[in-house]
Amino acid sequence: MERLNFHRVPSQPIIHQRHLAKSTNAPKQSFLEQLNNAIEPRELKISKHANERLKERHIHISESEWAHIGEKVNEAKKKGIKESLVLMDQAALIISAKNSTVITAMDRKEAKDQLFTNIDGTIVLS
Repeated sequence: MERLNFHRVPSQPIIHQRHLAKSTNAPKQSFLEQLNNAIEPRELKISKHANERLKERHIHISESEWAHIGEKVNEAKKKGIKESLVLMDQAALIISAKNSTVITAMDRKEAKDQLFTNIDGTIVLS
């Protein structure tokens, strides 16, 4: 007769339901809801730095121009642009399309011989 050897296999830890309940309290959004929130049009914000530059350099942009810039930035965002250079007749703006925030501003004369980095799109307005 052959001899049988039994080896004890340790059991897997037991997962208690009360531990799982804590992680599921947050409301879940569907992928479509998250996508729509990410690309929905937002009103432009002006950073403190950009606001100071606009004042220092005496750059005046009308409400209708800001609205037009906002539309174009939202359009760029839908196309996947994250950081854009916006060229206008009187100014050049660097805008985060991702955050809908004007990062900095300079007048066109100052922007003439500049090298712009870390942008992935340009919006030219006339």
